[in-house]
Amino acid sequence: QVQLAESGGGLVQAGGSLRLSCAASGRTFNTYTVGWFRQAPGKEREFVARIRWSGGTTYYANSMKGRFTISRDVAKNTLYLQMNSLKPEDTAVYYCAARLDSAREYDCWGQGTQVTVSS
Repeated sequence: QVQLAESGGGLVQAGGSLRLSCAASGRTFNTYTVGWFRQAPGKEREFVARIRWSGGTTYYANSMKGRFTISRDVAKNTLYLQMNSLKPEDTAVYYCAARLDSAREYDCWGQGTQVTVSS
């Protein structure tokens, strides 16, 4: 069974940076796509970025392009999200998620990590 555990969230000032990590366990991920989502208070969950584990092809939400970078370390089975030039509106709980490459829905989720950006 796939298990995901996020870390790296915290409080940062506007303009600052954070790197989130998501440790994956339970299986190999060669046939998986993994991604980051976020949910701000009172808002729906929002897609941030995804990466295909095999090959590393990435895709970003338009609003995240240029500021956020998704990557993975295959040897460590860990997913990352580097977030730069953070804005108060980036404040949210950030989740990592996984799905089979062939699936449309993500069916495995981490518990989330809080990111708070102060103005």
